[in-house]
Amino acid sequence: MAALQWHKIAESPVELILADNNIAVIEVAGKKICLAALDGQWYGFAYKCPHASGIMANGYINAVGDVVCPLHRYRFSIRNGRNTSGEGYYLKTYPVELRPDGLYVGMAAPGLFGF
Repeated sequence: MAALQWHKIAESPVELILADNNIAVIEVAGKKICLAALDGQWYGFAYKCPHASGIMANGYINAVGDVVCPLHRYRFSIRNGRNTSGEGYYLKTYPVELRPDGLYVGMAAPGLFGF
């Protein structure tokens, strides 16, 4: 597993602008990702659906904690990215930590050639 680089994304979660669906979009290291809070825990996940590139921020979080793609209603656990509607895709997830000095997201450190 690649080493993680931790990026501070907010001094406080209150700074994040959450849409009506409780999903925020942020840019970290030139990459858009989505953030959502569920049961007091923050989760990061891919901006686009792995199936047909639907914008996950335009979807919603259902009652069991799955993010639902707005295009074809594929569902993914925001906890681990597993597809919960049976199609076999995985949604990229990112660890998020609330620390005393702010909210951080972990992303894989670039390799030898910058990717």
